[in-house]
Amino acid sequence: MSVFEHDYRPYEGRLTSLGSRPLVLARYALHEAWSSKITIGLFVLALLPCLVQLVIIYVADNPIARALIMRGGPTLTIGESFFLQALETQCWFALVLAAWIAPRLVSFDLGDNALPILLSHPVSRFGYLLGKFLALALSLSYVTWIPCLLLFVYQCYASPQPWAMEHLSLAAGIFAGTVVWIVLLSMVGLAVSAWVKWRVIATGAIFAVVFVPAGVGGIASAILRTKWGLLLNLPVVMSELWQRMLGAPAIINPRMELPTLAMAVVLVIACLLCVAVLNARIRAREVVRG
Repeated sequence: MSVFEHDYRPYEGRLTSLGSRPLVLARYALHEAWSSKITIGLFVLALLPCLVQLVIIYVADNPIARALIMRGGPTLTIGESFFLQALETQCWFALVLAAWIAPRLVSFDLGDNALPILLSHPVSRFGYLLGKFLALALSLSYVTWIPCLLLFVYQCYASPQPWAMEHLSLAAGIFAGTVVWIVLLSMVGLAVSAWVKWRVIATGAIFAVVFVPAGVGGIASAILRTKWGLLLNLPVVMSELWQRMLGAPAIINPRMELPTLAMAVVLVIACLLCVAVLNARIRAREVVRG
């Protein structure tokens, strides 16, 4: 049949509900993110410390295993400090995973000029970003709060003494601390990948966003002899925040401790800057140069 003899008519099938449209984008984004063997390798690598910590919990709570392995060595204590170390380890693995996954979610669409086509469908800019955000946040959850809470559950099961009810606030702190980190990493990852089209550069830029201000803040604190420069040091800010959420002992000099409100303001400002970048870059338009 010739092209001019075709009759074009509107689609009359079942429409996807407005609220579930971002989930469609999230499903395809998850498939894109986890289709790479490097992603699987990073995921397996990130879970190796959890296996070590699982063995430590077993040895600490089993008198026979402790007697055979430790042989009068130092006593293993499973508490706030142990879970703080586990949380920090998993969260920094999450940074590596985010630096690899995030550029696959947005920069490919921008590089291939596919964004105008995607936004021509019945999905808004917010829905598009929400779908990408959910895919990245779920991917990071696999290596952060899920394994950490599984360690918490195993400690509750293996402990010879009643342990769970006295440490419920520890589980809440683990979940809250990882959620803050996941939201921040997801926003930074999407903003950087939206600004930089080249994937390799975008991956490096995510690390630069985290560690370059940290170096500047450390230098400023050393020169000016003040603690306020540490607000630019994201590793220090997050470590202090996690320590307070879990109720663990202080890890830095008390004179250098930062107010919780100041750290929260810095994190909110960082997220707002990412929102501004995404608002400027994610648009349903294509520049045509004649």
